[in-house]
Amino acid sequence: MHGWRDGVRVGLALAALPAAAEASCSPERLDLRWPGGRESFAVELADDGAERARGLMFRESLDPAGGMLFVYEGPRRPQFWMKNTLIPLDMVFADATGTVTRVHANAVPGDLTPIDGGEGVVYVLEINAGLADKLGIGPGAEFRHPSIPSAIAAWACDE
Repeated sequence: MHGWRDGVRVGLALAALPAAAEASCSPERLDLRWPGGRESFAVELADDGAERARGLMFRESLDPAGGMLFVYEGPRRPQFWMKNTLIPLDMVFADATGTVTRVHANAVPGDLTPIDGGEGVVYVLEINAGLADKLGIGPGAEFRHPSIPSAIAAWACDE
């Protein structure tokens, strides 16, 4: 359930974004904010069935500044597993507004135990294991990305 999109490599700035960068959204970046923090991840998109099925499987590493953003057509209760995934991951689940509803920390490589995202999930961000806790990303944090419609986004691209 993990993968590259057209071989695009990604990276994340582990420091606050400059004001100019905050003003725009890019399909290659996912911004997050929460009380006391803000981050921007360079992301690969998994926005169709084949990309979501492959996800980050068979990768030997993930850029410390990178991630994969899974985008679903509508709210659902996704379940992930780590079959053929070689790197430990954190999974950050968000609803249609881009508001984080759940974080699954430290998913174990190769584990076949289903990881339940909960009801109403439209977006899932996978990042290196331990990063969500280190940064303080948890329920209530907000995503900003062009795939989140501005009319319902908790943090719209035009803000």
